[in-house]
Amino acid sequence: MTTGSGAVLRWSVTLAVLAFVLWLVDLGEVADQLRSVALPWLLLALLVTPLQVVISAWRWHYTVARLGGHIPLGHAIGEYYLATMVNQLMPGGVAGDAGRALRHRGNGNDTTLAVHGVMIERLSGQLVLLLLVLPMVMVWLPVLRPPVPGLFLIPGVLVAGLLLWSLLQAPAVQQWWWRFREDLSRALLNLSALPIQLASSLLVIGSYLLVFWCLAMGLGLEVARSNPWLLLALCTVLLMAMLIPLTIAGWGVREGAAALIWPLAGLEAGQGVALSVSYGLLVLVSSLPGALFLFNDQKNPDQTAYRCPD
Repeated sequence: MTTGSGAVLRWSVTLAVLAFVLWLVDLGEVADQLRSVALPWLLLALLVTPLQVVISAWRWHYTVARLGGHIPLGHAIGEYYLATMVNQLMPGGVAGDAGRALRHRGNGNDTTLAVHGVMIERLSGQLVLLLLVLPMVMVWLPVLRPPVPGLFLIPGVLVAGLLLWSLLQAPAVQQWWWRFREDLSRALLNLSALPIQLASSLLVIGSYLLVFWCLAMGLGLEVARSNPWLLLALCTVLLMAMLIPLTIAGWGVREGAAALIWPLAGLEAGQGVALSVSYGLLVLVSSLPGALFLFNDQKNPDQTAYRCPD
């Protein structure tokens, strides 16, 4: 499938899924809630978003430094803003990060370091999100569980493990995996790096959840006041849903997840969809400053992706 046809397919899937979800819920109720959002809470949520970019960019800056390279923090912030904007507009949610790695690579620099720096930085956030969502869902969400917890996951885990094992048998993949594993240990799993990575990623995810809570307050959702931990547990599931590279910037998948899990918590599906839509719109607006860095100088004299000697 060509890149163009893949983009068209994902845009089509995004619009179709989103339209289906909005058809399932009371569209008038969702629209009324979105129109009635309180401006002060909306502005507060918007003010939190630059914090997300700065901390994420610092995490990238730190990861590259652990790998023996260097990227100035100010330059990293600009590149991260640009990548965030691209991820909001392009299919898959990774185009901006791929561009970030290529721009860091520059001309003649260490491609492996540049790519691994972005991969490990993103992996740090996803690892913390996974570690956060599991206990929050288990404690706060009254979701029906099978007689043996996790039993329904076993077939999928076995198939995924078999596929991964088969993939790692290829010599080229084995060579890459050994190099990536060394970098992963150095920049993320090392005892001196892991606490810093976890703390920075926790701050980023905490800021995501703070944006959700501000929007819920602005929409007048009672659960934001009466049971904020339940709301945050629900929102961690929405963040996980956004990682599925099926649509554009998680649109449709995020709203579908909201429509599914809000009733499981005894809440109205339309409220979850309204919160999800407002979050998607706010993230899109907050990413627009990335256009200012579209022509950010790739050949920054202080920037290098060369691996420093150990």
